[in-house]
Amino acid sequence: MGHNQSWAPEFILVGFPLGADMEVLLCAVFSLLYVSNLLANGMILGLIWLDVRLHTPMYFFLSHLAVIDMSYASSSLPKLLENLMYLYVAFASTECLILVVMSYDRYVAICQPLHYTVIMSWRLCTVLAITSWPCGFSVALIHLILFLRLPFCGSQEVNHFFCELIALLKVACGDTWINKVCILSSGAFVLVGPLSLMLFSYVRILLAILRIKSKEGRSKAFSTCSSHLCVVGLYFGIAMVMYLVPDNGHWDEQKKVLSLFYTLFNPLLNPLVYSLRNAQVKAAFSRAVQKQRNYK
Repeated sequence: MGHNQSWAPEFILVGFPLGADMEVLLCAVFSLLYVSNLLANGMILGLIWLDVRLHTPMYFFLSHLAVIDMSYASSSLPKLLENLMYLYVAFASTECLILVVMSYDRYVAICQPLHYTVIMSWRLCTVLAITSWPCGFSVALIHLILFLRLPFCGSQEVNHFFCELIALLKVACGDTWINKVCILSSGAFVLVGPLSLMLFSYVRILLAILRIKSKEGRSKAFSTCSSHLCVVGLYFGIAMVMYLVPDNGHWDEQKKVLSLFYTLFNPLLNPLVYSLRNAQVKAAFSRAVQKQRNYK
């Protein structure tokens, strides 16, 4: 390492170039959305915990997704954790894996309903959920180790609102080829691979739904997986644009906006989609409210 290169102990996050009035407004809006995210996902967790009718594999995985979304938003929004690249990548990778596990659950429920309770045993559900967490954190750990080996010199301004991988690599003055290869490889592992498995599952699900004779049966079967399909489309679509589309240097501001949506709105969207479009969750919420009234 040359004399003009040194490890940068801290970075200056450029964020969004906005005026003071707009910053105050956005701060209030983002704070409200963040609190809403915690409340909405917390409500999902509470309903699943309290209502025995929701003690099924689907809602078991949904509870993991709620925990991830709360942690995911917390890894970049509060001041205490906003610069922890490791947590951001770890929770994002884990969510990808949990989503593919949830698609497998829907595949078994629709394509093999008679064998559902046998295939989706609590032992298998626990193994799938627990395995997703160390896999996601391992991906983040690899990125962190490769990042720590890089030298930094000159400007330490990172054109982002948190320590995002690609934005950090742009201020490194060493060879980042290995890091970029790792980003593409991990993208294939947590994005392309899971998405391919989910598309295969949903093709099989669609074929199974089309074979159902009654219109009411087709509608009910499709409604059980439509919520998950909406979340998958948004989550994986944005992630692939951010990390798999070639970076030509002209997408920095657009990618910051996508990152903001990914970090703030997507975790809030999950509980809204799964609650507003899910009759079982709405029924569980009604029972919880009625029980609370009876106590009074």
